[in-house]
Parts: sequence; structure tokens; C-alpha cells
Amino acid sequence: PESGLVVFVSVRAFQEVQDLQNRPNKTLRRCSSKAALSRPTTIPAERFQDCHDRVTRDIQRLHGSIRREISSSLPNLSEISQYYFDGTGKLMRPMIVFLMARACNQHSMNRHCLLEHQYTVGLVSEMIHTASLVHDDVIDNADCRRGKEAINRKWGEKMTILAGDYILARCTLALSRTRHPEVVELLSRIIEDLVHGEFMQLGNREENTDRFAHYLEKSFRKTASLLAHCCQAVALLSTHSAEIQQAAYSFGRHSGLAFQIIDDVLDFISTTDTLGKPAANDLRQGLATAPVLFAAEEFPELDELIMRRFSLAGDVERAQDIIAMSSGIERSRQLAQQHCDLALSALRCLDESDERHVLQHVTEEILHRAK
Repeated sequence: PESGLVVFVSVRAFQEVQDLQNRPNKTLRRCSSKAALSRPTTIPAERFQDCHDRVTRDIQRLHGSIRREISSSLPNLSEISQYYFDGTGKLMRPMIVFLMARACNQHSMNRHCLLEHQYTVGLVSEMIHTASLVHDDVIDNADCRRGKEAINRKWGEKMTILAGDYILARCTLALSRTRHPEVVELLSRIIEDLVHGEFMQLGNREENTDRFAHYLEKSFRKTASLLAHCCQAVALLSTHSAEIQQAAYSFGRHSGLAFQIIDDVLDFISTTDTLGKPAANDLRQGLATAPVLFAAEEFPELDELIMRRFSLAGDVERAQDIIAMSSGIERSRQLAQQHCDLALSALRCLDESDERHVLQHVTEEILHRAK
């Protein structure tokens, strides 16, 4: 069962320490649940298969639902908007959202169910994420994405931007059908955070005194906000317990930050073929991520390169050499581990369930993923 679960997690790509802004992230009170939470344990084969089947059914519905949601009477718009919804994405975000929803429902209702509005939150999570990739490809002038020609290269910037806007518009319509104002507000914050995060990235801080705080807040807004608010939304749809909603938010926040930090590590140690996008792309975009910032503490000569955003000939290669000599990669992994531990701690508020066990494994898998 353990090896089977690892395969399941890997195939589906299951997936700070300070407050990043004035959003609810209070220290979790001691939870009423008495269930112990240690490092992930094995799940008996029969229970694992049942959990596998439930989540697989959730995911199998997803791409068809999304493609129907973004279909248009304009064939060109449908084709462009559906380009990245081809089944090659990791689907990590909706999978975590579905698992959290089922874990919350087991906690509050003692039922292994997924409510229809919770399914909508998972669907919208993938749509918002993909719309952000569409816009990112224009901003970054990307050549490839998910192992194929980037959408901006295939159709040009104008059509690509409009397609991303269209996906977000369809997200709004899907959310409106939940008729749940608090859920709509929570997921609207994600789009606000994405825009703020992108502006923060375009204007990297030069002062080395606040670079790391800037990096963490940007990472929250661009990546972790989506998981945090979607997990909170499905918890809200399941229970009135503020404690459980906060725990779900905290889990999404910290697992999302861990995911982004490992993503930044992989940009240095993985290959273009493995990632499905150019390796070492962050440096070429002028971005100083966790490995760079940790390395700069050991090698101050990196500061000058960071300040000019690696813009001169040889800057990227020099930075790569320095990072390879430093402990930047290892310290980044340790930071990701800290966030994984905080995510695991948040799960203590939920009663024992198969979905909670799988969420634990997903969190651990974040640290070991290759793409």
C-alpha cells in the first residue's frame, strides 16, 4: 500500500514562518481533535483503493467540466482558451482542494462526500491557475510550456491576453452559481493577489535588508494564496467552525509556499526536458529566488548581480556558479521543510480520515518532486 500510494501521489503530482500580510494567520489554537498526527503512515490497501477511486472520479470530471465551462461560440476563442487544458497539467491544486473538502466533510458530517459547490471551487482553482500561466507566458515572452509551444508563440500576445481574461471571466460566472458571497470573496482575493504578486515580481527590491520578506510575500501572492483561499473556501462550505476554516487556510498557505520554494530549487537543479519549460529561467528573468538569496548571504558579490537583475553578459552563469558553491539549495530545501511541517501541523485540527492521511503524504511528496 505504501509504494502504491507514492505512485498515486507522483502520477497525480499531489502535492513563513511570519505573517505575510494582514490576513488571518493566527497561531492555531490547540485543536479539539485528539487524533495524533505524526509523519505519514501507510493506509490499508482497501482504504487506500477507496480513497484513490474517490479522488480519481473527482479529477476525471475536471477537464471535461472546464472545457465545457470555457467553450465559446467563437471557435478561435475556444481553441486558444482550451490550449493548456489538454490533460498534461499536474492538477495538483484541484486535487489538494478535493482532498481537503472530503477531509473537512468527514470531520464535520462523518461522510466521504464532495459537495457540488466544493467541486466548483476545485474547478475554479485550476482555471485561475491556468489563466495566470497564460498571462505569465506573455509577460515572460515564453517559448514553451508543458513540453509544447507556448500559447503566446502560437497565437500572439493580443489573443493570448484576451484568452486569459476570458478564462477568468468564466471563473467569475462559475463562482456566481454557488450563490455564496463569502466563497466568491475568498476566491476573488486570489486574483487580486496574483496581480499584486506580479507587480512585486516586476519591481524586485534592491535593498538586501528586505529581499527575503519581499520574496516570501510575492511567493504567497503568486502561488500560495490560491491554495490557502481555496482550502478555506471548501472548509467554509463544509462547516461553520472558524477553527477548521483557519486550519484549512494555514495548510494551503504553507503547502503552497513549500511548493513554490521547491519550484525555485528545481529551476537550478532540473533540466528543461524534465520541467517542460526552460531551466534557469528565473535568473534569465532577473529574479532572485530563495537559493539566490541564501547564497548571497555567503557570497556578497551576488548582491551586485541581484541589483542589476543579472542583466549583463555572463551574470547568469556567474550566479549559477556561486549558487553551486553555496549552501543555497540545501537551505532552501530546509525552508520548504519548515513550511511542510507547518502544513502538517494545521492538519491536526481535522479528525482522522483516509483523506487526511493522503494530504499528509501529498505534503511530504512536495519536497521530493522532480517537476
